[in-house]
Amino acid sequence: MMRAGPSQEEIRRHNLGVLLRHVHLGGPTSRAELTSRMGVNRSTIMALTADLTAAGLVREELPKETGRAGRPSLVVRPESARVYVFAFDVGVDRVVAARVGLGGVILDRRDAPRERGPFDLEALTAQLAGFAHQMLRDTAPDAVCVGAAAAIAGGVRAADGMVKYGPNLGAFDVPFGEELARRLDIGLPVAVGNDANLGALAEHTRGVGVGCNDLIYLHGDVGIGGGVIVGGQLLSGHAGYGGEVGHMVVNPGGRLCGCGSRGCLEAEVGERTVLEAAGRAGGDRVGRDAIRAVVEAADRGDVAAQRALQRVGDWLGVGVANLINIFNPEMVIFGGMLRDIFLGSAAQVRSRIAISALAASREGVRLRTSALGDDATLTGAAELAFAGVLADPLEALARVTSN
Repeated sequence: MMRAGPSQEEIRRHNLGVLLRHVHLGGPTSRAELTSRMGVNRSTIMALTADLTAAGLVREELPKETGRAGRPSLVVRPESARVYVFAFDVGVDRVVAARVGLGGVILDRRDAPRERGPFDLEALTAQLAGFAHQMLRDTAPDAVCVGAAAAIAGGVRAADGMVKYGPNLGAFDVPFGEELARRLDIGLPVAVGNDANLGALAEHTRGVGVGCNDLIYLHGDVGIGGGVIVGGQLLSGHAGYGGEVGHMVVNPGGRLCGCGSRGCLEAEVGERTVLEAAGRAGGDRVGRDAIRAVVEAADRGDVAAQRALQRVGDWLGVGVANLINIFNPEMVIFGGMLRDIFLGSAAQVRSRIAISALAASREGVRLRTSALGDDATLTGAAELAFAGVLADPLEALARVTSN
């Protein structure tokens, strides 16, 4: 049997999502520009914006200045203060909770250091939920939460958000999303994603990778993770564990990795290796501050720091060359502590890529640092939380307001 084409209602719902996504990612946009981008007529745009305005998702207003003669095109603006999500970021050394408005505006946030050690699910989720409840007290009564999501430094099972493994957090088979949703108690599930995957999503939609449909985001947070965007879509893998590039073996028989293997990219380039090579292991400073201190020392002429960056830069280049050969990306983005490591060893990384990557694949590839900085993974969590309302705005809003 031939499948029937989409109904008018299905087309309308799709177009509502497309329009809202344009405004969410691009900010205030004129009706005329939306008409051009979406390839529909003005009356359709008028009807779509009317529906979204009635639902309280956007508002329309006159432009401040047009510089043109004639009737100005109304500007469609996201209702950032009224429609929001909760986004959480759980790293090795810090946790963040934020209330993020439609359009990607951070309305409120809470940051706290995280002690390294055993993973305490109850204490961590209680802390994050407590931050969210603090922010709720300062939220207008008519504001609507349309989603919640968390980025976490570990492998996350796509089916249910279970954190299957997070060796640098000490987390294994942890029902993190389920427990956080229970403690939040706002009638919404909490989506959970690997931090590097969500960092890739964030840089693709809001960062240095906007307009680039084939990119790799490498994230450093003690260990190393990766997110791969292929054809504009996040590559998640069969069960959701795709992108674990930190456990790609680059030096067989090399340093022991936390996963049990030897010579993984994470073992050869991670925080511990950098600090040991620079003669700074066992000190008071750890995490990104410690890595930045090594890069700053190298800039000042510290020979040990320079040698450390040269060593890890070489292995980082090997890893990136392998990824270039496999995925043929247009861009490779360095985030987290890898942003600082790359800035301190860019010449070594580029040299290794020139030696090890296929000429055709490396031609035109751009190496960049994260535009979103330390908030890349938090931003990705917010985008994951907004996914439902962007896919079907009116149905998603009706669902949450009926709870």
